[in-house]
Amino acid sequence: MEYRLKKSLGQHFLKDENVCRNIIDELQKQPFERLLEVGPGGGALTKYLLKISGIDFKAVELDNEKVLFLDKAFPAIRGRIINDSFLDIDAPFDDEFTVVGNFPYNISTQILFKVLDWRQQVPTVVGMFQKEVAERAASKKGSKVYGVLSVLVQAFYKVEYLFDVDSSCFNPPPKVMSGVIRLTRRETVPEMRSEKAFINLVKTAFNQRRKTLRNAVKSLFTAEELKDELFDKRAEVLSVEDFAALTFRMN
Repeated sequence: MEYRLKKSLGQHFLKDENVCRNIIDELQKQPFERLLEVGPGGGALTKYLLKISGIDFKAVELDNEKVLFLDKAFPAIRGRIINDSFLDIDAPFDDEFTVVGNFPYNISTQILFKVLDWRQQVPTVVGMFQKEVAERAASKKGSKVYGVLSVLVQAFYKVEYLFDVDSSCFNPPPKVMSGVIRLTRRETVPEMRSEKAFINLVKTAFNQRRKTLRNAVKSLFTAEELKDELFDKRAEVLSVEDFAALTFRMN
């Protein structure tokens, strides 16, 4: 049975076996008992994941046609596919689980935010994103691509950029490069007044990233607080810890 590619779902299927094996190798560097694959598509990673013994495996796939294809191509997957959007499902396991995938590019940032919602249950993520998103998630303060995504993800996860993946490794080749990253949940999260305050501060600070913090976040602090020299800086030079500490000084 063949399947069609659907641009509307951001589908680019991995065809390079070396890349598949490299992702599986990175995934297996940390032990896990339960695994969720996001967007198995044509099964490039799935065929390797199904061979990992002693784990509870599930996959989430929105495209009905791919679900039928996977059921036929990999009998071992029957009954393990959640036919829905990753963004709409509840956590598929009661206990902790690892997440892996060649993530659909059109929802890749939302996927990372969904993982943050589930972080109590998700110690590790290994996945492929378009390179720009992978770099933003992993970038450190001072970088041009350091922003909201970097700070919010890194407050709760250590992010490692593992390797690039060329567009020629896919069918059809996307117009962008891809990158594989690993998220490992932090054992200690920086102290912050509240998660809500932290998110509000980070989003407000980067909303006008060319301005000094004093101008960008003046609505969140008293005039007295804003006299601090720290507010002469721009958002991109503050670390995750700096933002967390600042939440205690907000209105």
